[in-house]
Amino acid sequence: MSGTTAAGARLRGVGDGAHRWIVLVVLCVSLLLVALDATVLHVAVPAVSADLNPSGVELLWIVDAYPLVCASLLILFGTLGDRIGRRRVLLLGYGLFGAASAVATLAHSPEVLIGARALLGVGGAMIMPATLSILRAVFPDRRERAMAIGIWTAVAAVGAAVGPVLGGFLVEHFWWGSVFLINIPLLAVLLPLGRVVLPESKGCGDGPWDVLGALMGAAGVLGLVFGIKRLGAGEGPLSPLTLVPLCLGAALMVLFVRRQRRRTHPLIDMRMFAKPTFSTSVGCIVLAMLALVGLELIAVQYLQLVLGLSPLETGLRLLPLTFAAMAAGVTGSATLRRVGPRRMVAWGFVLTASAVLLLVQMGQHDRPALLTTGFVLLGFGLQTTLFGAYESMLSEAPAEQAGGAAAIGETSYQLGAGMGIALLGSVMNATYAPALSSVKGVPGTAETAASSSLGEAYAVAARLGGPVGESLRHAARHSFVQGLHVTLLVSAGLLLFGALAALRLPKVMECPDPDADETPETRESYEAEEPYETRDGQEPHEPYEAREASPSEQQWPPRQRRPLESREPSETAVPAGRGPG
Repeated sequence: MSGTTAAGARLRGVGDGAHRWIVLVVLCVSLLLVALDATVLHVAVPAVSADLNPSGVELLWIVDAYPLVCASLLILFGTLGDRIGRRRVLLLGYGLFGAASAVATLAHSPEVLIGARALLGVGGAMIMPATLSILRAVFPDRRERAMAIGIWTAVAAVGAAVGPVLGGFLVEHFWWGSVFLINIPLLAVLLPLGRVVLPESKGCGDGPWDVLGALMGAAGVLGLVFGIKRLGAGEGPLSPLTLVPLCLGAALMVLFVRRQRRRTHPLIDMRMFAKPTFSTSVGCIVLAMLALVGLELIAVQYLQLVLGLSPLETGLRLLPLTFAAMAAGVTGSATLRRVGPRRMVAWGFVLTASAVLLLVQMGQHDRPALLTTGFVLLGFGLQTTLFGAYESMLSEAPAEQAGGAAAIGETSYQLGAGMGIALLGSVMNATYAPALSSVKGVPGTAETAASSSLGEAYAVAARLGGPVGESLRHAARHSFVQGLHVTLLVSAGLLLFGALAALRLPKVMECPDPDADETPETRESYEAEEPYETRDGQEPHEPYEAREASPSEQQWPPRQRRPLESREPSETAVPAGRGPG
């Protein structure tokens, strides 16, 4: 109990002072590292291929090992942090992430790089839910927590968007290993700083940790994410590489849910999903990410292959989306207090759908003003939605389940991203491929290759040359733009559906007393270690659960217990809520 008491006292001290904003900075830098690593390698793939000469399957695993492993282990490490301490899991994640970055930097073979990327995924799964659950504990007041979550979500958007730009710069000026090397000095600072600054926090810790359930959940999420990624890569839904992982993953998740419902001390309290606010928030996160990631992937192809922009120019064109997302995150707390979760999330979806419909006007020629306006509205709308959904989800979950709730949110984020690539990519391919069959003079094998992607169509057209090659290039370009328009319309429909779903969220932002989040352990630590104010010259009271209140005291419940030494002299003699007279 002494360890719990010390942790509670430390957490109380952090939450009462400006120190908590320093904690937020450390948590945001931690999240930035993980978000960067999710996208920074994308532009380095050609350099990796030239240096390590991986096979097609090995190259696929180099890219996918990190998100696959990270997504599958979020629930495991999120719930483990609730049991053994979120700070402890976060610091271990720092160490593993740094070691894996060093191995990836020096990798001399595809196998070593795949292993390093998998270890990075393990470290990322330890870091991501811990940052959000510690944030939940450090900011017990919902108004301040909303502001902190806004900054947290803005940093996540920045990391995902800046990753390709930073990766392109590093690869152009150094070598591909430098995209991993930049993690090491940052982690060398974060690890000792985190030990000093970050508070420890835990859940209730009742009962043994369900190891079998944790492994079952990890394997289930891995199967689902892998199957969805195979769909997004063009595999048929009945292909063994798609169908088997999806079926196994779904079966394991059903067993996982049933096991958690039966256990006295589950990893995740499934009763949270019975709350409309929690379940609706999770669904909104999935829908928002489904639209965002699929559209970003298609937009990057449009900018590079249709408009002919370089990777760096493409990254710069997407910066307005990032800046708009940052603005939405920073102003999200004020917006949430003013309009409430229901209208905030619903309006965010509607604004995003409007941006998507505006981008339907994109054609085969560059229209910078249209693209900039569309990307600004898209970034602001989606970040508004994600902020409102994350804040509502985390506030609805009990404080002792913060790690599990954060893991659910991050897992839904990853599942939504994978589903977006699979669904919108399938819509795109279904519209794009059939149009190429009308080009005359193209051999069957060349037509099949060209129908796989616009980049491949350009390569086939270059090999064919002459009028046939030019006709194929023109047809592929036109078909891609048509497919983009259909995909945007489907995405707009999904976003409007999300706006309707958001109507189940609360109309107003409820801000309960921060002390309502206290667990029995932390409450006991406050009573044991901190002196409280006296009343009318009486001695400091005994722990409130251990004594019987007098009738007069029952009419005077102090709204907030604060240490005596933290009060001004004029406050200590006057009960809260009373005037001097």
